[in-house]
Amino acid sequence: MRGLPGLRGMEHIGFTVPDLEEADDFFVNVIGCERVYSLGPYVRDDDWMATNLNVHPRTTIPELRFYRCGHGSNFEIFQYDAADGQAPQPRNSDIGGHHLAFYVDDFEAGLQHLRDHGVRILGEPTDSSNASEGQRWVYFLSRWGMQLELVSYPNGKAYERDAPVLLWNPKDPAA
Repeated sequence: MRGLPGLRGMEHIGFTVPDLEEADDFFVNVIGCERVYSLGPYVRDDDWMATNLNVHPRTTIPELRFYRCGHGSNFEIFQYDAADGQAPQPRNSDIGGHHLAFYVDDFEAGLQHLRDHGVRILGEPTDSSNASEGQRWVYFLSRWGMQLELVSYPNGKAYERDAPVLLWNPKDPAA
């Protein structure tokens, strides 16, 4: 059998931030996500944290919060107090490096909104080519340096013309 039986899709993306209140303000007020609920604190005196989360056993989670962001995947945002310290934010080129891409209907309006909120934009917007032709994107950083992307392709991407499988698209989440 190929793949997970009954796979429906991505349920949530979890990531750790240095300051949960700062992240909450950014994702709610700048990005437009909705906070749904919070959990925590999680403090253990056994090996549960190491066994289940692969972190130092005395690490604690003061709080974590769940968010819904439009038609995309849910977010689970953690603030850890790591008993053995924390590594810096990875770059895209680092193992474990990543970015979150936010789709908007109107790229220029989205870009202006980020600028109006003092968000650091990396470089100039790029018009994709080849299979991604039709897409416009730019990277930006959260207040704590997390890599994010603004993306839009209101008329689709070039690959869609003859592809047997299409990438999931937040404009038509049920397709």
